Amino acid sequence: MNGRHLFLAATRTNIDTEHMADTTSSSSASSLRDHFLIAMPSLHDGYFSHAVTYVCEHDQEGALGLVINQPTELSLRDLLQHVELEPVAELPELPVYRGGPVQPEHGFVLHSAEQTWRGSQPITDSIVLTTSRDVLEAINEGHGPRRVLVALGHAGWGPGQLESELAENAWLTTRADPGILFDRPSAERWTAAAELIGIDLNLISSASGHA
Repeated sequence: MNGRHLFLAATRTNIDTEHMADTTSSSSASSLRDHFLIAMPSLHDGYFSHAVTYVCEHDQEGALGLVINQPTELSLRDLLQHVELEPVAELPELPVYRGGPVQPEHGFVLHSAEQTWRGSQPITDSIVLTTSRDVLEAINEGHGPRRVLVALGHAGWGPGQLESELAENAWLTTRADPGILFDRPSAERWTAAAELIGIDLNLISSASGHA
């Protein structure tokens, strides 16, 4: 893992942040931005089985999200060392998540919106996505965002691809809950997200289901 390329300070890093800025205020009513994609039990894809994905961007050009319930063996302390930062003793013990199969060498930080950094783009009034190293420096120095989720890699869909998967009942969808996103234990997020829409995934047959 090359720490120099995990987090980049440019405005264009792992995603088209200029495009995100242009579409933040113009997302259509059908956009799933700030929603959870909850994998149906019938979705046996090795990467997305039992996954909860937070959708950061969704428009006619496709979608981008971060899987939020697959912690890696890396901790935030490990990641800081990879990017050549010396972790402070007071650093919180946080996992680093496997955000998706696309660009797994790049880092993403979902966080609360008290502050922004060079590579920050707002998703909602309260949630921001940052892809620049300076947010890690701030977290390490004790003046970072209050709520944080760090991931390597992301999930991506081309034009119409996510819509097709939804039509095939691969995913349930619901408006995201920050409590699940930031605070709920990883192992509980899949069932907790489905409970937001009154669904017990343990009762759904792995052979069928409706989003």
